[in-house]
Amino acid sequence: MAEATPPLKFIEISPRAPRAISFTPCAMDFAHPPSDPVAEAQRWFGEAFQLGVPNPNAMFLATSGADGAPSVRTVLLKAFDGRGAVFFTNRESDKGSQLAKNPRAQALFHWDQLGRQLRIAGAVTPLSASEDDAYFATRPRDSQIGAWASDQSRPLASRDVLVGRVLECAARFEGTVVPRPPHWGGYRLALDVIEFWQADPFRIHERARYTRSGTGYDITLLFP
Repeated sequence: MAEATPPLKFIEISPRAPRAISFTPCAMDFAHPPSDPVAEAQRWFGEAFQLGVPNPNAMFLATSGADGAPSVRTVLLKAFDGRGAVFFTNRESDKGSQLAKNPRAQALFHWDQLGRQLRIAGAVTPLSASEDDAYFATRPRDSQIGAWASDQSRPLASRDVLVGRVLECAARFEGTVVPRPPHWGGYRLALDVIEFWQADPFRIHERARYTRSGTGYDITLLFP
């Protein structure tokens, strides 16, 4: 006789009041969505940065390789304008290898204190070497050394190996400016789709999707 399947145990979360924030966010008017999603997204970023929480610019970045299998991780947004959302990484990492084969991605920002999510989807292109160099020069020296020491996404025998490589790289560049590793750089995720999500009680959320069309965007309201 087949063993009975145990009943599914659901995660229970006690209801809680929203966290207090020190300012009043300006709600988006989903009944009359703004025509410029870039300016609205920049406003949302600005309010998220006022929260006083670590890494309000953290975004979940989803990519896929030639096999179509999805992969997701957290990266930090480093620039945002009408051209797209910029992040930096080791281009020989899993994400870099996947983007080389399938240069499209999606990013998701979630700010629980504001009850907001922002989703971006589009084509991904590498930044220029001059843009890579300009940002790398602003990084803390220890982070610059770490970019040389880490073979991101590759197997590691032990943490001692990584620490040893960090020490070796620190000695190698002692007394000199740390150059940017040739395999390290940035990407720009184009704003082909921008979706705004605003929380509402009992899951009656508000959603608006902006899809690039010519020089502007088509706006579609979505069921939550």
